[in-house]
Amino acid sequence: MKVIISGGGTGGHIFPAISIANALKDSDSNIEILFVGAEGRMEMEKIPAAGYNIVGLPVAGLQRRLTFKNLTLPVKLIRSMNMAAKIIRDFKPDAVAGVGGYASAPVLWQAQRMGIPTLIQEQNSYAGLTNKFLSKRAGYVCVAYPGMERFFPREKICYTGNPVRQDLFDLDKVRNEAVKFFDIDSDRPVVLALGGSLGARTINESIAGGLQEFEKNNIQLIWQTGKHYFDTAAKFAEGKPFVRVFDFIYKMNYAFSAADIIVSRAGAGTISELCIVGKPAVLVPSPNVAEDHQTKNAMSLVNKNAAIAVKDEDARNKLVATVIELLGNKSCTDGLKSNISKLAMPDAAKEIANRILMIVK
Repeated sequence: MKVIISGGGTGGHIFPAISIANALKDSDSNIEILFVGAEGRMEMEKIPAAGYNIVGLPVAGLQRRLTFKNLTLPVKLIRSMNMAAKIIRDFKPDAVAGVGGYASAPVLWQAQRMGIPTLIQEQNSYAGLTNKFLSKRAGYVCVAYPGMERFFPREKICYTGNPVRQDLFDLDKVRNEAVKFFDIDSDRPVVLALGGSLGARTINESIAGGLQEFEKNNIQLIWQTGKHYFDTAAKFAEGKPFVRVFDFIYKMNYAFSAADIIVSRAGAGTISELCIVGKPAVLVPSPNVAEDHQTKNAMSLVNKNAAIAVKDEDARNKLVATVIELLGNKSCTDGLKSNISKLAMPDAAKEIANRILMIVK
């Protein structure tokens, strides 16, 4: 059997896609898998590192500001459509799965035109126009949130949850290794600040502005900045031994294990990982996403008393104070841990892999 998995762009798309591929391989080691991503994006590095082949398309997303790049989009889209068709003809997949991201749409569209079974994995609580359109001819639409029948045909929806990295299970087992890896004091509280794999300016600037408060309250900080803010953050952290700064944390299971509280954006993949991790979280939804879907993702937890949200516009004034206040409120942190853990769906990758096998049959 041959399967194409298309999509990427951020870690929130890439790592779930790898988990699905691994689950397919677990079900049948002879399955051949090809990834299709976007040229110049993270997946072109991360997918080969995970042991899979990937082909890149020149497709790109619409810039929200006026820029010359937007004028080249139609040409890139046409080229990507033609390349996607050739990739499918050459590889001859039995099924194609789309996980979101720029490359997903051309590949799914061409596969459906050629009569190849397709599956959509919709991570967010608010579906985009492309997935809504493509769902009409898809075999299944795997979702992570209830109420998605307002976007997709009810009979095609499978409530599977979002796949997560397998090394996020049983974090207690790596606690001692995590303490050594980050060279931290196991008796002092630890805040893990994440802006996603590409970085988040608001979170980074809020953390930078609150370093003195962390120091005053004897709090240690593990800070993933993204590559664009790393040099600036490193300067802020100079002479502050309680801060550990990284542009990207490759041992994310260690980071989650070491953390007492996690500060993060509210991408769908991150939300699913936080549910598995089961730690108190303060979410700062990005306002720069389609249909404000990160706010909707965050509120799906907040409404169940499973996380705390701080608006992006308020973060510079409120984020660090909220984190410090939460650290001092044990009853609140215990409640958040209990409630977020109840939302975990640990078998998502396996469920989605099974659905891919079903559309082939």
